[in-house]
Amino acid sequence: MTDATTAARWRAAILAAVLVAGGGGYWLGQRGTDEMASGAASGDGGKILYYYDPMFPNQKFDQPGKSPFMDMELVPKYADGGGGSEAAPGVAVDPSARQSLGIRVVAAETGSLAATLDVTGTVDFNQRDFAIVQARSGGFVERVYRLAPGDVIRAGAPIADVQSPEWGGAQTEYLSVKRLGRPELTAAARQRLRLMGMPEGVIAQVDRSGRTSGTVTVRAPIGGVVQTLSARAGVTLAEGQTLAEISGLGTVWLNAALPEVQAGTVQIGQRANAKLTAFPGETFAGRVVAILPTAAADSRTLTARVELANRGGRLRPGMFATVALGGDAKPALLVPSEAVTRTGTRTIVMLEMGDGRYHPAEVETGREGGGKTEILRGLAAGEKVVASGQFLLDSEASLTGIAVRSLGYAK
Repeated sequence: MTDATTAARWRAAILAAVLVAGGGGYWLGQRGTDEMASGAASGDGGKILYYYDPMFPNQKFDQPGKSPFMDMELVPKYADGGGGSEAAPGVAVDPSARQSLGIRVVAAETGSLAATLDVTGTVDFNQRDFAIVQARSGGFVERVYRLAPGDVIRAGAPIADVQSPEWGGAQTEYLSVKRLGRPELTAAARQRLRLMGMPEGVIAQVDRSGRTSGTVTVRAPIGGVVQTLSARAGVTLAEGQTLAEISGLGTVWLNAALPEVQAGTVQIGQRANAKLTAFPGETFAGRVVAILPTAAADSRTLTARVELANRGGRLRPGMFATVALGGDAKPALLVPSEAVTRTGTRTIVMLEMGDGRYHPAEVETGREGGGKTEILRGLAAGEKVVASGQFLLDSEASLTGIAVRSLGYAK
């Protein structure tokens, strides 16, 4: 065999090997492409319609990959809503994407919930503990003791010395009747002094001394703060004229701003605990004595009036406080408050269906406290709700038109 013949045979063998290798590579590549297409069309999740970012569900992508908006993988959208063709309706989330979406699930459970409501308020005078000091008869002011509006005085403190000629005349008449030695006339004259408003101490002094005194020292009937002081030395007084007004400090009112939507949870007689910034670490106990009948139009709040004991007069009107209005603990079906979404027209929770799917359900809520919300209707004990990440699921459910489970549902 010549060298030319040998070389020709080698060239033919190499060409055949190249053709076989090329054909095999094309077949493998085509087979891999067909398998990927088949998986996309009929895999575990059904036919993939498009890919999307759960944070921006309106934006659709033809190919998988990283989201241009967030540092996360795009999620496939299947033709049957995320699962096989026999799956129940709901929002399906791939298990690998659940952690990146921050989805956390908890079970609804029966527990005890105290109707505790934290609000703010300010300290005010107790308007029931109020005294008006008046002139009981006509006369004039001889002396005014060193007082001014805003002063804190004790009960019985002197306010002014008032000269009353009418009282002097009545005392002279009383002493004259007493000298007659007729007890019934003396008692009638003494009663006349009382009806004129003369204090028993003044009458007793006239009895003991046998001398008249038309001057009387007007004293504070209660301890507290002098609100107004009209007495001035030398001023002529008419009967019933006001000399001073005093607000007591034995108890104070704490006017708490109660949200209108929570008005039904607070009752008269309910306990309350107040904390004031002026006394850190201390708690002042009281009770709700009234809920005022009008609401503030700008803040939509009612005023809950709490009465507090004011030992030592430390609580001063105008002080700011936080108030915990507490009721008796009652059993209730509870979920975390963060699991509840209020749309404005209804209240929604996202249920975990147990097969990687989530479904919205309407609920009726009640009291709140300690991070828990009471469920009155629409949910049963043991059902699992999404406590975080439910906003994304709710948005997806709205986009895909998934019907919300009604309140009439009974498990």
